[in-house]
Amino acid sequence: MKQRQGRRTTRGTTGRTRRQLLAAAVGAAAVLATTAPAPTAAARDRNADAVAAAYLDLQQCSYYSEALADHFTTVLTPSGDGRYSTGTRVSPTPDTAATCGGGNGVHVPVPLLAGVKALDLSGGRYLNLHQCDYYYERNTDHFTTLVTPSGDGRYSTGTKVSDTPETQMACGYGNGNHVPHVALSGVKALDLRAGGYLNLHQCVYYAQSTTNHLTTLVPIADARFTTGTNVSNAADTRPVCGPGNGAHVLVPLLSAVKSFKLR
Repeated sequence: MKQRQGRRTTRGTTGRTRRQLLAAAVGAAAVLATTAPAPTAAARDRNADAVAAAYLDLQQCSYYSEALADHFTTVLTPSGDGRYSTGTRVSPTPDTAATCGGGNGVHVPVPLLAGVKALDLSGGRYLNLHQCDYYYERNTDHFTTLVTPSGDGRYSTGTKVSDTPETQMACGYGNGNHVPHVALSGVKALDLRAGGYLNLHQCVYYAQSTTNHLTTLVPIADARFTTGTNVSNAADTRPVCGPGNGAHVLVPLLSAVKSFKLR
């Protein structure tokens, strides 16, 4: 009898112990679930508005005509002339070299002034586009950089993605001949959470009297050379450009718009 009673006592004790352990485990889990920090409202907003992980590979192609002493820049492939094409795109991988068209034989590529900037679109809220115009008065020659050229940091720009909207343009000093031309330079902070599409508008102008092109992508103080570059919930299909100043007139063949889906 004593042995049977001992076995019953052992089994009862073991059962109580198992139940106690189970209760303790359930209680601990409840405590962990209760004390785990909930996502903050800011974190939920960031997740809801997050841009898909990808790179905006901003490619800049520069062309020059020696006969005309004329530079000009494309960042988007012109709507009407693929000879000045660029490889600007959104991609899961960062590009390291610009892909540029061969030009038309008169204007030919200048590799030194070409460049590419792989901008991580998930790396911040704002795409800060810095447009730097340089001007050589003797040759009445403009040219524009949106990214720092691969071969000449004297024409650098501050284009980047960050959590801070920038209001002051950052441009290199030029080479002494071509110097910064503030009137056609500017910065645009594009809020990447403001819509589902990044719409880049490229506007190219030409002055017959001085055989000179100039390019704008960023809306600037001089509305005659403004552009429609924006973030919105609609994909733009036509470039929006200022009319020029009478001397420089818009060249639709070399202007363009390209829309990039953000999410």
